[in-house]
Amino acid sequence: MALALRLLLLVYGEWQDRTMAVKFTDIDYHVFSDAAKFVDQGMSPYQRATYRYTPLLAWMLQPNIYISSSFGKIVFILLDVFTGYLIYTVLKMRGVNDKTANICAAIWLLNPLPMTVSSRGNAESVMSCLVLLCLYFIYKGQVMWTAIVYAIAVHFKIYPVIYALPIYLWLGNSEGHLQVSGWKGMLIFGLPNKGRCKFVMTTATVLAALTWICYRLYGWEFIEHTYLYHITRRDIKHNFSPYFYELYLQTAFGDSTMIGIACFIPQVILLLTFSVIFYREPALVFLLNTFSFVTFNKVCTSQYFLWYLCLLPLILPMLTGITRLKAVAMVTLWFAGQGIWLLPAYLLEFEGMNTFLYIWAAGLAFFLINCYIMHTIMACYRPLTPPTLSKQSTTQSLNWTKWNTRDCDSKTETVQSIDSVKTVTRKTASTDSKSMKIMPKNRQVVDNIDSPGVKTRSRSKPRSVK
Repeated sequence: MALALRLLLLVYGEWQDRTMAVKFTDIDYHVFSDAAKFVDQGMSPYQRATYRYTPLLAWMLQPNIYISSSFGKIVFILLDVFTGYLIYTVLKMRGVNDKTANICAAIWLLNPLPMTVSSRGNAESVMSCLVLLCLYFIYKGQVMWTAIVYAIAVHFKIYPVIYALPIYLWLGNSEGHLQVSGWKGMLIFGLPNKGRCKFVMTTATVLAALTWICYRLYGWEFIEHTYLYHITRRDIKHNFSPYFYELYLQTAFGDSTMIGIACFIPQVILLLTFSVIFYREPALVFLLNTFSFVTFNKVCTSQYFLWYLCLLPLILPMLTGITRLKAVAMVTLWFAGQGIWLLPAYLLEFEGMNTFLYIWAAGLAFFLINCYIMHTIMACYRPLTPPTLSKQSTTQSLNWTKWNTRDCDSKTETVQSIDSVKTVTRKTASTDSKSMKIMPKNRQVVDNIDSPGVKTRSRSKPRSVK
């Protein structure tokens, strides 16, 4: 059904492009196609103005010339649908039941935003597919494939570099570093192990190989347009970023380079904080890092929202503290924030009215809404299964859950569920002490799963008391 809807949109878009003044096809798709033509003629894809992507994308769209001009759109649509399949697969791997996994996948597959974006010929579905595939291999425990897919993702667009630290820290889980506390634990927290070394070396090798091949073919312009442009980019055109108005004013009064660099500071602080605190849950830390990166970025457009929207279905089953009413309110707030911004943006773009100040104020409101949503996600997230690459103790999972739900609306339910384990254990011990005057010979002391200081006794079949 999801594929059929996207193909119908594709057919409709072809009709609209032929009959209407306002075109359905994304302008970037024409840029991709023109770059593919330059490559076919033996020239650089960067001969096409505004092509700011890896040459791999132009190579992928070579069939646009020989088969059909819509070939690239079909590729993007298929990758978009495959992203939905990956969402379902990852959720099943994490212990989510089939019905819930299907619903979460449908939230992406039937979402009109990614559906329209891929049908218009935007290449964001390539990135969503690569990021989800990287998470798939993380949960599978296949370090080498994780590194290969991650390197390709960074090569396509530089923003997945924000996942490097949480992946690196995650690969230390199986070494038991989390079991060590104090200064010793801090010292060995970031030390390399076999998995970390394999990830770093494989990622560096694949990324260096792709970069070297493209550099040999197209020289410095490849580095400039694919990487440096996105780092130094200053877009003074109106966008959702809270910094856009300041950057816009600085173009008239002076150099905005220092302000542009200063904009990275909040991003770096948040990325480091989230990576260290939440690395034990890869899907959650991927979402938080992406959400914060987009929200605090100096350039923020609608297509950037897809970077974190593809990750949102992966954590929905774990947001058990959010009621349906609150979820609807948050979604309404998110869309309302965009609507408030779009009105003055329309007046500026099409009516020529000076609404820059109103656009900036609306952008600040949308910024605060996004911060509130991030806070709610962090407060109400509860892992369904122990978030580990290999077999870990249940203690770590429950302790992390209890810490993570301090500010959640459902913290009472969480604490009660944990306390119920203690209560049952204590009642069992109390019953044993009162009714069993003769204890069995074979006794084994087992640590309580939540409080290591509480001891319970696991016994063999007791003798009957006459």
